[in-house]
Amino acid sequence: MMLLRRTASLAVLLATVLPLAVTAPAHADDASSCRTTPSAPLDAEQARLADARSTALVERAGFGDFVRRFPAALCAVRNPAEAERLLDSWGEALWQSAVRRAQGQRPGGDLPAGDDRPLYWTRLAMTAALARWEPGFAVDRAALRARFEDASRGLADNGFRTPAGIRRVFISGFDPFGLDTELRRANPSGSAALQLNGRRITLADGSRAEIRAVMLPVRYADFDAGIVERAFAPRLAGGPGAADVITTISQGYPGIFTLEAWAGRSRSADPYPDNTGSLSGGTREHPVTAPGLGPGAEFIRTTLPTEAATGAVQSPYPVLLNTAVTEIPAGATGPVDREDGPTPGSRAVEGGGGGYLSNEVAYRSNRLRGELAPRLPGGHLHTPVLTGLPADPSLLTGPEFERNEAAITAEVRAVLEHTAALEHTAARP
Repeated sequence: MMLLRRTASLAVLLATVLPLAVTAPAHADDASSCRTTPSAPLDAEQARLADARSTALVERAGFGDFVRRFPAALCAVRNPAEAERLLDSWGEALWQSAVRRAQGQRPGGDLPAGDDRPLYWTRLAMTAALARWEPGFAVDRAALRARFEDASRGLADNGFRTPAGIRRVFISGFDPFGLDTELRRANPSGSAALQLNGRRITLADGSRAEIRAVMLPVRYADFDAGIVERAFAPRLAGGPGAADVITTISQGYPGIFTLEAWAGRSRSADPYPDNTGSLSGGTREHPVTAPGLGPGAEFIRTTLPTEAATGAVQSPYPVLLNTAVTEIPAGATGPVDREDGPTPGSRAVEGGGGGYLSNEVAYRSNRLRGELAPRLPGGHLHTPVLTGLPADPSLLTGPEFERNEAAITAEVRAVLEHTAALEHTAARP
């Protein structure tokens, strides 16, 4: 019965485009003790909302009502349990609305359907509203935000709905990053996640597959708190909801796709910060192990059939296998760059994806894969850097930017069509 009520509520949210399933209580006077605190401290990521372009990216996607109506919905709840349900339902509604918009099922605004930026900025504006909310009862604000983040990133609704015989492909993308340099930046891995989530596609061998996706934050603290493991564990634990293939995806190098042969255990990207301005504490000279990791090797090799993609998908961007790593060799004290993978006994400094969170999502997901489903193919795909933003900083999009994002997303799908095909993955260890 609870599941039916929840499903019905979510249907209402999506049908009305606004999360109105959680209605104000009959005794509306209870909400009078609720207030907002405009001066509530915001983190460095939320502080970028002061730039009017962030609001424009929300409004021009038709997501403005999520932001406008959320504070009143918060003030209508009467206790912590209602708050939890509200954060779950609004988060799921935002995720589903973003997926439907990306796939052309929800018209709204003049930004291209596949643009991943509106979801990012809408979610961020809603978390700022949560930070300003002052209810008349005690709440665990951090836990509520975590619930909302998970739901609005697809973690609460990423189960496969496939009949027998359909391949199950689970992927992850990332939020935009590097926003202090260019606030208009998008992330094609996020666009791909939105456009492919729930899709049924035909693989290179003619078999069918369903893709499920999640969107991950560019924040060390969330990785420390296990968001990667929360996202991937249900799809690796076996049973009817398990994936057949996993692929993490992030934005990588200019002009090329790379399938990363190796993921490293360490963080070493400082002084490059995450989206909140936080540093990892690790550098090339002094890498650090990410908190919260279970036992594992210094380097983990991909088990994706990389040759299937590198041999078949080369347009409009070449797809290459990247075997490079940076290590501290056994008995040495300084980092060494190697083009042919790690040497025995070495300490990881960088995987093929560097020492930042794109490398770490590959390591965490594949470390977990090795523990829960070692025969499952898994690895990491780097997309080309998305370019083409207009020189005028007031312009949020342009023809070249939109063409490039569409081309990258289409080629992500082509790579998955080859690396997830049964003929390439069935015989792998």
